[in-house]
Amino acid sequence: MVCLSIEGREVEAPANCSILQAIVHAGQTLVEGVGCMGQGVCGSCRVMVRRSGQQEVTTALACETLIEEDMQVAFLDYFAIASRHVYRMEDFGDSWQTLRAISEVFPEASHCRHCSGCDRACPKHLDVQRGVNLAVEGKLAASGQVFDECVMCNLCTLACPEHIQPNHLGLFVRRMISALSLRPADLMLRLRQIESGAMKIDFDAPGAQPPR
Repeated sequence: MVCLSIEGREVEAPANCSILQAIVHAGQTLVEGVGCMGQGVCGSCRVMVRRSGQQEVTTALACETLIEEDMQVAFLDYFAIASRHVYRMEDFGDSWQTLRAISEVFPEASHCRHCSGCDRACPKHLDVQRGVNLAVEGKLAASGQVFDECVMCNLCTLACPEHIQPNHLGLFVRRMISALSLRPADLMLRLRQIESGAMKIDFDAPGAQPPR
């Protein structure tokens, strides 16, 4: 068993548990909106973590971070951004309009200070700053690849002094790519599964429940 602190409470759980599984194992109430537990969206189980013997506090996702002895964990409230970028993909016509679309919808993206705050905040360790710069340059394919594993936790948006909202820019780029090119076959299949009700949450799947 591993002993750690979650939200100021001492918790014991098996060593192979994630932080999220450790909370369930300890009988504590789950944070609202945890997407992988059928309660909300992915990216909402964001936590601040301090490991034993380290002064640095890092951000992580509770669902994929294994617990460690004497680890200290605090959840970060999920927040909705105050200002939203409003756009319609149908208004951009063809791919010749991509640079204009990015500069009009996300004008702040070109103001990147290259401070790397977004990179340090990202719990998925994505090269966020590079993704923003690639989008501004019009290199949508490369930018889209950077944001491919983004879970929209909004931590990069919280860290950006220029209020760029990098994750939303990345989502816009990926939407632009999908709208102006052939849709990915796996995405079309997954959407069909969702629409037909064939895709359901399996609570008995491996890793869905904490070890006993």
